Order: sequence, then structure tokens, then C-alpha cells
Amino acid sequence: MTMRSRKTSDNITLDQENLIPEPKRNQRRWRIAYTAIYFTRLLVSLSKKALERQTKILRSLSYVAVDVHDDTFQHENKLGSLTHVDQRTLNDIIKEKNLESLNKLGGVIQVATILETDVKDGTREADAAFRRDVFGANRFKKPPSKSFLSFVIEACKDPTIIILLVCAIMSLVFGIKQHGLKNGWYDGGSIIVAVVLVIAVSAISNFKQSKQFEKLSDESRDITVQVVRDGRHNHISIFDVVVGDVVSLKIGDQIPADGLFLHGYSLKVDESSMTGESDHVEVNGSENPFLLSGTKVTDGFGFMLVTSVGMNTAWGEMMSSISRDLDEQTPLQARLNKLTSYIGKVGLTVAILVLAVMMIRYFTGNTRDDNGRKEYYGSKTKVSDVLDSVVSIIAAAVTIVVVAIPEGLPLAVTLTLAYSMKKMMKDNAMVRKLSACETMGSATTICTDKTGTLTLNQMKVTEFCLGKETIEDKTEIESEVYQLLQEGVALNTTGTVNKSHPNLVPEIIGSPTEKAILSWAVMDLGMDINETKGKCEIIHVETFNSEKKRSGVLMRKNSEKAIHSHWKGAAEMILAICSNYYVRNGELRDLNEEEKMQFGAIIQKGVQFRNYSPAERIAKIDNIQVMARSSPFDKLLMVQCLKEKGHVVAVTGDGTNDAPALKEADIGLSMGIQGTEVAKESSDIVILDDNFTSVVTVLRWGRCVYNNIQKFIQFQLTVNVAALVINFVAAVSSGKVPLTAVQLLWVNLIMDTLGALALATEQPTNDLMAKPPVGRLEPLITKIMWRNLLAQALYQVTILLTLQFKGKAIFGVDEEVKNTLIFNTFVLCQVFNEFNARKLEKMNIFKGIHKNKLFLAIIGITIILQVLMVELLKKFASTERLNWQQWGACIAIAVLSWPIGCLVKCIPVSCKRTQIH
Repeated sequence: MTMRSRKTSDNITLDQENLIPEPKRNQRRWRIAYTAIYFTRLLVSLSKKALERQTKILRSLSYVAVDVHDDTFQHENKLGSLTHVDQRTLNDIIKEKNLESLNKLGGVIQVATILETDVKDGTREADAAFRRDVFGANRFKKPPSKSFLSFVIEACKDPTIIILLVCAIMSLVFGIKQHGLKNGWYDGGSIIVAVVLVIAVSAISNFKQSKQFEKLSDESRDITVQVVRDGRHNHISIFDVVVGDVVSLKIGDQIPADGLFLHGYSLKVDESSMTGESDHVEVNGSENPFLLSGTKVTDGFGFMLVTSVGMNTAWGEMMSSISRDLDEQTPLQARLNKLTSYIGKVGLTVAILVLAVMMIRYFTGNTRDDNGRKEYYGSKTKVSDVLDSVVSIIAAAVTIVVVAIPEGLPLAVTLTLAYSMKKMMKDNAMVRKLSACETMGSATTICTDKTGTLTLNQMKVTEFCLGKETIEDKTEIESEVYQLLQEGVALNTTGTVNKSHPNLVPEIIGSPTEKAILSWAVMDLGMDINETKGKCEIIHVETFNSEKKRSGVLMRKNSEKAIHSHWKGAAEMILAICSNYYVRNGELRDLNEEEKMQFGAIIQKGVQFRNYSPAERIAKIDNIQVMARSSPFDKLLMVQCLKEKGHVVAVTGDGTNDAPALKEADIGLSMGIQGTEVAKESSDIVILDDNFTSVVTVLRWGRCVYNNIQKFIQFQLTVNVAALVINFVAAVSSGKVPLTAVQLLWVNLIMDTLGALALATEQPTNDLMAKPPVGRLEPLITKIMWRNLLAQALYQVTILLTLQFKGKAIFGVDEEVKNTLIFNTFVLCQVFNEFNARKLEKMNIFKGIHKNKLFLAIIGITIILQVLMVELLKKFASTERLNWQQWGACIAIAVLSWPIGCLVKCIPVSCKRTQIH
């Protein structure tokens, strides 16, 4: 069986000696021969010139031996042979786990030879680009993302939009027929333009957020992999892994590509992501050397040879048809959809009532035009006039539904989540699951791992004891003990020590614990780790995991037949298997029960927790502050108990043993530097700098998300309540609505989109951390919010209804100017109420406003557009130009919402919340 792509003229053999096609070998021989002849002639030419310049005859050697080496050429020629590797055959062997075919090929070592890989030193860094060109990059093709047109189509599917467009087209037709093309298109055309504007803004906003979520999704897939190149261990992106790389694997790692097991011990992988089977599969060099991309290492450690990357892997084939759900609906969005549906039903009821009242008034002759004449005279009325009036009534009713439905709520959530995710990324927190952004704001309890989270995850040996005595200097250690210590440190480790030059500081790679022990051994004790490894043979390795809490190695020296074992791990586990111990002078003493108890007293066993009955755990869980030496089961139990008591639980962790608790928690936060891939996959948010300060930052942003959404809900509902009441009362009393379809669509646009953008981008403040958390059962609309929004809605309804019935007399204006005053005052009230919405409880609504440039910009844009609507777009918006006094009156009425907002906040409202732990 061969792995070279064949040509009829090529004679290919796949033994260790001869791996390159015959034509390639001939070309190489000819080039070497040509180089040798050219170099020899050059030497002859130079010697002749030298003889001509010398007066004396030079003495020459009897012969000249020229050893011509072309290392670069030879290496390039070897790399060139990679283009003849039959990738499909190699890929199929791995995917099908065909051990027979692999053995026919010559085994793993032969594959490494074919791929020009040194199993010890790996590949050359300089060759990575060439290998990527030949075998492809380690990236997956994604299904095409949603186009902008698809978002436009989605926006057009809204039933209210469809009804409005139908009404607009009918109005356009009747208007042109009745008033001619020049003047008849305004009403229908204005509605069409307004609807198109709403659709465009909605589609653009959703399209941009979708692209941002896709970008963040790509960043969450970028993990760090440890490879061996040029004999050195390097950390690179998973996307930079190439065929031929030697990859180091340890517990918790994700296998970055398809490949073959080279060497290691007790390696087990979880292939459930590929096969669906939960059993862990043992990987070794004899029976199962196959490793598949996307699977996780659950035990042991080892090295693998990468044979396939990207779309050529088994995982790549699966990923090509699967994409992350970017339309994931968070719990808060689900709650808001229910709220939207409820308010929509209320709005629909009001719209039906308005429709019924206006129809009855029209067909009973109680509706009059601007000149005071009846609009309906029974059979004498033209059919076109009747249809035109009916269409106008339907459009007004439908527009009430449009305004009543707070479509801006889902948009506000999307904007808030997208904005917070982007900001959190800058603050070293990568969100993997959207719901975590909002849920974090409700967290009542944070269960945090100490090592690597509260501490810097940089460990150091500070004390070394022999027996019961502390050793200050390595000269105090007897040679026999020193020898055993050296073997234990060098052989019973998954870390590595790289020293490229004797005078350079060695590079130590491994977990924090391994690095601390190796650094102590090399720097303080002067041990040569690699020399010790060379003098010994490792027979078997028992790797460390969170259940065994110890690791061991079975070894023998090259010059001896005796077999020794070395163990290290949790103190209580090692003490349990000990029968003797060394003291300072090297004497070996028996470890009797009394001394075992003395050593054991030093070691605290926070086992108590798991031995409690369920009722005892529930009773005591709120009082437990620290749980030392906890097992994965202990952590899982604690999270389950806290959730059972109604807490919203956040858990931080970095190890594979933290994965169950991270998954069980409401919000799982893993560490990005020292965290294993298993921990990251189990988490909702990755803390990129492994710093607890970033956890606090995530908590702040979580509360900010929830708070911003509440601000917008209060603002949005104030608009909805005011618009519904005003139009309903006016329709019932006079048969006409003061706010036209275009005006209501404009209000809908600036409130839903611009309002959401303004309030969704508020930055988190220190005040948020001074409050207790929201909790799991806290209502979305609090009593405080009801107090604020009802007060503002009542003020707006009172003012606008006064203008509706007394406005002409108060200002001495006609009907059209009065309606313009109502429209202008209504919009300005919402603009000034946006300031009130910034602070739900605080009196000072301007605090920190200078930090939110976007809020100020949106306020400015809204005011400018409103001026244009009133003063310039008269035909489009059905408005009349206002003078300075009228503008001043509108502004004065709107500004009064500020002092009203302050006064209302003086009214006490009970609000009980849980405390954070």
C-alpha cells in the first residue's frame, strides 16, 4: 500500500530507505554532479590565477578532496516530496481507524518519515507555510451567513407592516384618482416611505449585530495548542497547526486535528462529540493509535502526529454542515417576547375598538371634515370617497397596533448584548453563550476556585521538609535522598525543561504545580532533569487526575534490574500509602500509627460536606464560606444545593475537575490562560487574563445589561401607554386621531431604534455594585418602574388631551397647527423622558452623561430630525410650520417631565432583594 500520488512513469517504493519517486532521485543526482563539476573547475581556475601571480612554484598536496553539501537543496527536495503524499488514503485510514492498513504502510513511524517529521524535534518552523499550502489550513468552512436581503425579508414578514403597506397602496391609488398624481400621492406615499424606513433601519441593525456575533463566535473557537517545532515546545493558535506537527496532549486538552499517537502514557479521550458514546477510549501505539479532531483528553498525557487538518478531518466534515446558533434566544428575550405579546394584544384590542368607533361614527354621519361638513351622506357619497375614508380609518387603527407593540424591546436586548459582548471582550472576558451576559447580572452567589483565580496561578516552592524538619540548603540533603528526589522530580512529571544554551535560563513548560517543582529542582537544587531522564527507563506511568489525586511512575535505571516507583500528589493520598520516611541524616524510619496521626493532623480533610445528609447540606449551605480540598463531586453538590435554595450561581474554574460544576451553574466562568479546553467548553464566559478582577467586571456588565434593558422597558412603555390613550380617547370623542399613520411610524422609529441604541449603550457604574443582585424571581417590571412610567404617561396624556380639546382656543390656531403642536409636544416629551430613563432611582439624571457620547449624539439627531419633520417635510408628515412661541411652548411642556420625574422618585416603593455571597 502506498501514500504517494502515482504516475505511470514513477517507480515508487515505500520502505525507509527509498521514499522519493525515481525521476526525482535522478534529478537530484544530476544536480549534485553538476554542482561538484562546477565547483572543481572553479578551484582549478583559481589555482591557475594564483600560479600566474606567484614568482615561486607553490607546493601542492598530492590530491584535493571536495565534499559538496547542499543542505538547503536537500531539505527543499524532501519538502517537495510532500506534494506526492496521497492525502485521501491517509485521511481514510485515520477516520476509519484502520489499523491493518496503517501496519501495511509501515506504522506510525513510517507515516512520520513520509511527512518529513522528526518524532522528537517535530517540524521546522520555517516549513509551516509550505505545509499549509500543500495540506490546507486548520480551519473549517462555515455555511454561508445570512445575507442583508434575508433580514429585509424577515422585517417585511411582520403582519402589521404588510397591512400598513396594503393600506398605503390603496390610499395611494384612491388619492391619485381623487386629487391627481401631483397632490394625490402624499398620504399613501408618505406611509410607504415611512414603512420602508422602518424596515431598512430594522434590517440594518439586525444585520450588523449578526455579523458581530459571528465574529465573536469565530474568536471563541480560537484555542491555544502546544506543538514541538525545531525541538522547542511552542504555544500556537489551533488555526496554525499544520500536517506533520507534533502536538503535546494533556488532561483537558482538545485534540486540534486528526492524527496518530506517537508516545505517552495512560492516554484516554472522550469521543462522545464524534460517536455519541460516553465511554472514554484508551489510545496507545499498539491497538488504537488514532486520534480525532474535536475530541477531549480525559486522562494521561502524550504526543500526537498531525496527519489531517481542517476540512480533511472527521470533525471538519461534521462542522461543514453545522453552524453555531446565532439566533439563540436568551431567557430575558423569551420573557420580553411574552411581554411584547401581551402588550400587543392590548394594543390590538384598542385598535379594534378605535376601528369600530370610527367606522360607526363615519357611517352614521357623525364624522366631519376640516370645514365642518359631513363626510358621509349615505347613497349620495361617492364610492371612491367611501373607500378612501375607510382606508384612512383602517390605516389609523393599524398604526395604533404598530405603536402599541413594543418591537423595540427585542432590538434593545440585541443591541445591549452585542454592545456588552464587545466591551467585555476588551475587558478580557469572552462570551461563549449570549444568555450569560444577562444572567450574570442576577448572580446571587459566586463560587470561585482559589488557585489561578484569586491567586495569580504562579506557584513557587517555599519550603522543603525531610521528615518533620525543614531543609534550608541542598547540602543538608544526603546523597541517597537527593538521588531519589532527583528521579522523582525528573521522571514523575508531565512538564518539560528546554535549555538551548548552557548559559541561558531554561524554559520550563507545564502546569503551575509542575513548573514550580521543576523550577525549584533546576534553579535551587541544581538538578539536570534531562540527564536524569536519559539514565532511566520509564516502564509505566499513572497520570494525575482529580479523582485519584496522585500520579506515579514505575522506572528502573539503565544499569540496574531493580524497579522503583515514585509517587506525588495530595498529601493525604500519599500519606495513606507510605510505610517509611526519611529524616535529615538520610536514615529511613518506620511510619507508625502515632506518627501517621501527627502527619495527618497537619492535613485537613472540608470530606464532611459530602457526608452530610441532603437536609443538612441545604440547612448549612448558606453559612459555608470556604471548602478546602474539595473534589469535583463536592463542587457539584454545592452548586446544586445553592440552586435548590433559589440562588443564581456563578462558578469559576480552570481544571477538568471543575467541568461538572461549570456546567451545572447558571453561569460558568473558565480561565483562558491556564484553563483546560474541557473547562472552557463547559463554561459560558472565558476570562482571558485569569484574573478575578475580570470576574467582577463581568458581574458589572451583567448588571448593566439587565439595568439598561429595564431602562428601555420603562421608556418604551411610557410611549405605548400615552399613544394608546391619546388616540383612543380622541377617536371615541371626535372620530379622528390627532397623530397620523406617518407621525406614529416616526415615533415608533425614533423610540424603538434610536431610543434602544441610546439606552442600551449606557456604561456600567459603581452604583450597580452597591445594590443587591436582582435574583431569580424578581419581576421584569418592578414597582419602581411602574411608579416612574405611570407618572410620566399620566402627565403626557393630560397635556396632550388638553391640547386636543382646548389647543385651538389656547393658542388661537387652526386644526392642522393644533395637531402639529400635539405631535411635536409628544415627540419632545419622549426625548426629555429619555434622560429620566437613564436613572430609575437616582434624582441626578445627568450623572455620567458626558461619558456616553452616543446617547448625546442620538438625542441631537432626534431633535434635528424632528425639526425637519415639522418645518420642512410638511406634506410627508402632515404638519404645519410652527413659530418660535409655539416651539417654546412645546419645549417648556416637555422639559416639565424632568421635575416631575424627580418628584415621583420621592415616593417610597418597597423593594426586597437577596444579598450576594
